[in-house]
Amino acid sequence: MSAKKYFWVVLLSMDFFLNGVCSAEVNEIDSNFDGKIDQWQHLATDGKVEKIEYDSNHDGKVDQVEYYEDDKRLVRVEFDKNQDGSMDHFQYYNSKGDVDRIEKSTKMNGTIDSREVFGANKKLERAEYDDNGDGKFETVQFYNEQEKLVRLEKDNNGDGKADSWSYFKGNNQIDKTAFDTNGNGKPDQWQYYEPGGTTLKKVEYDTNGDGKPDRWESFKDGKLTKVELDRNFDGIVDLTQKK
Repeated sequence: MSAKKYFWVVLLSMDFFLNGVCSAEVNEIDSNFDGKIDQWQHLATDGKVEKIEYDSNHDGKVDQVEYYEDDKRLVRVEFDKNQDGSMDHFQYYNSKGDVDRIEKSTKMNGTIDSREVFGANKKLERAEYDDNGDGKFETVQFYNEQEKLVRLEKDNNGDGKADSWSYFKGNNQIDKTAFDTNGNGKPDQWQYYEPGGTTLKKVEYDTNGDGKPDRWESFKDGKLTKVELDRNFDGIVDLTQKK
């Protein structure tokens, strides 16, 4: 074979090999050189990575999967945290590559019962929890720019609407809580706490549903000391009972 013909045979062989790699459906990789495959790169027809699977603990099972779009832009990562073969932790990314939200099955039963949502500043904005496993998030926690808890909303009766609202200050210390006791979506009872968030200071009630308190209970060291009533609902206390 002439040198010229040999050159073209080699060139065509290299082109076939390289094109074969680029159009391959899966690349298998032994990342730690122990003789066992622990990474699988799934490629689209144009050669771009669509998905990468990992066996991070080298037990022969996939426990992490990364999903990509638009020339390897990471959009989602799934983890099998307890190594049982089922994914239980999911991270979603925005177009900037930052974490947008995290969803978890904290009970490792396949049901998502925890969700964390992050803002444009990469800070935690909201955390949601499914307390009873019914697929609904009954508890929602809201955070400020310093990722300090400022408000907690809870659906205690399972009707899909919040019926208690707790407000926090300082180091996650509760300041006050409002309750909707009649299910109309509006608070009609307010509890206020001493610094520290564990001892009651005052409780207010709206007994006629007009949105304004008409009964006040005062506490000292957690014990009821006084009850005040507005019996005709004109906003003025007209009965005081000392305890």
